[in-house]
Amino acid sequence: MELNQWYEKGITPDEYIKSLEKHKAGFSHIYANYSVPEDESFLQSIREKELRVIVLAEPWCGHCMLNIPVLLRLSEKTNMPVRLLPRDENLELMDQYLTNGKSRTIPIFIFIDNDGNEIAKWGPIAERTKQFVDQYREKLPAKDAPDYDEKFKELIGITGKAFKEDNQLWSGAYESMKETLLDNIK
Repeated sequence: MELNQWYEKGITPDEYIKSLEKHKAGFSHIYANYSVPEDESFLQSIREKELRVIVLAEPWCGHCMLNIPVLLRLSEKTNMPVRLLPRDENLELMDQYLTNGKSRTIPIFIFIDNDGNEIAKWGPIAERTKQFVDQYREKLPAKDAPDYDEKFKELIGITGKAFKEDNQLWSGAYESMKETLLDNIK
């Protein structure tokens, strides 16, 4: 299937937000409190490209809770339409965007032009977020350790709270998206 067809298959951001359960409050908090920086030159360059975005995501994903509200704020400032596809129902597309060639980590943002050509791909997380998560992930016991599940749940609690509250992580996501777009638009 062509990227334009994948885009057309996607749901609107409002439909995606309605599907949220666990992360609805965090998603809504980030969306309500994040503002795209004044960066008219960059924003205008994106408007001129008339890009659209295909997002591979899942409502249960904490990284989606962090990154999609930032993308939506960027899309509003640039008139960049967004459509979302559930990763698990669209593995044919997901498997074209594996992280490190092997992992179905989300979210993945595929920026396309009006002809359906891929202009840029972003995801699943910004470097700032990765560094934050890695400092806790390094402390996890081996997966076969008896306390792994307990420690992993603690990690999810710590990172989820930070994703909801740490505006530096939100800014890091924006800066990472901006860098990716600037590297790929001509």
